[in-house]
Amino acid sequence: MTLEQLRIFIAVAERQHVTEAAKQLNLTQSATSAAIASLENRYGVKLFDRIGRGIVLTQTGRDFPTWVFKSSIASRLESLNTRRHSTSTVPSP
Repeated sequence: MTLEQLRIFIAVAERQHVTEAAKQLNLTQSATSAAIASLENRYGVKLFDRIGRGIVLTQTGRDFPTWVFKSSIASRLESLNTRRHSTSTVPSP
């Protein structure tokens, strides 16, 4: 996921309207919808329920920011741990 996709997700979630979020972000409605669809496809989840011209967050959508934050922290910690082990020095004979 990109920061741009996260920014779009947050804007849509706050407004519960794709077109209004797109206007606020200076994006087209189709680009905004595509970013949300991309996130849903990538993670295999449904983030929003479409209701007429509006949308509402699903439970997964409400949990998504927390999950993103936790998985990002876990990924960074794993990366740091891997780097620490790969850069450890071996004593000279």
